[in-house]
Amino acid sequence: MTDAYAGLLRRMAAMRGCDRMLSGVRPVSMTEHLDAVRATLAPDSLPDFYGEGGPVEALELRVAELLGTEAAVFFPTGTMAQQVAIRYGAELTGRTTVGLHPLSHLVLHERDAYAVLGGLRAVRTTTAPRNPTAGEVAELAEPIGTLLLELPLRDAGFVLPTWDELVAVVAAARAAGARVHLDGARLWESTPRLGHPAAAVAGLFDSTYVSFYKSLGGISGAALAGEAGLIRYAREWRHRYGGTLFQQWPAAAAGLVGLDRELPRLPGYVAHATAVAAALAGLPGARVYPTPPHTHQFRLWLPYPADRLNAANLALAEEERAWFVGGWQDTEVPGLAMAEVTVAAPALDLDATQVADLGGRFLRRLAAT
Repeated sequence: MTDAYAGLLRRMAAMRGCDRMLSGVRPVSMTEHLDAVRATLAPDSLPDFYGEGGPVEALELRVAELLGTEAAVFFPTGTMAQQVAIRYGAELTGRTTVGLHPLSHLVLHERDAYAVLGGLRAVRTTTAPRNPTAGEVAELAEPIGTLLLELPLRDAGFVLPTWDELVAVVAAARAAGARVHLDGARLWESTPRLGHPAAAVAGLFDSTYVSFYKSLGGISGAALAGEAGLIRYAREWRHRYGGTLFQQWPAAAAGLVGLDRELPRLPGYVAHATAVAAALAGLPGARVYPTPPHTHQFRLWLPYPADRLNAANLALAEEERAWFVGGWQDTEVPGLAMAEVTVAAPALDLDATQVADLGGRFLRRLAAT
């Protein structure tokens, strides 16, 4: 066991023992995951086989209905789903260029798979910490086959455009002859600020990827949704990439559980995030962005080194059964660290006064270290 994994197990055990949690959710054991899945299955339910039938097919139909698309296909990972989507755009348009933000998931977290595996080339859409504008897309120096938009843009602070800005940038891409793909890993919680349901958002795009674990609490897995031709193509390339597993019913069934249980709760998390962010912004030395949050996730900075913040948070959890915020990372400014705050079900039990009190307890423990 590596030191990193041992540290992860310790943090998970501490979180499971907490009575109060501000950021994140209580980690779920394998047994608890299986119990939740088992409760949704009929006694004679049969699994999927190589992507056909069972919970996989049920999940694909459910996603296509939610997003208003002709079809959807299950993928083991979002990385694989997105590689297939932009490959399809390149083949249809004859352009191997993809409009990408330098903070997008494809650039920062997929080890250049779009270039190494797909033979595609990135065209930077903007350097601003937000999605590109219609004007920026219209003025790109070279044509692109696909414009990829990540909603929200996680590594810029979970930021979203307005609905009108989104409509305009999609129109600008189409006017330039490009297809438009949505990295919608967090689409589910983006709809309150956009003011339109998921189907309306997906309807702007040629293809949409959604995740089943980032906000829905699933085990793993993703779906790619769009017109029938794309989905036929995606099934072929999923097989070529090694993504057509013998059976994937546990992940698919957990995805269905998430759509039933967590999806209806997300608007409440987004609404509560505004109160949580305001309370955290009142802590000494704290900074919150964006204000108010665009989804149920946002960034928090405190003027301390990350290792001290993480140690104080773990001690608070283990000794006082309260979890503040974990996952602190040092920034380019010495002595200033940043963490991502996720307002989920446990945080609904904390009003603004309780959030401020928990933050004060955390800072007092930090000062004593």
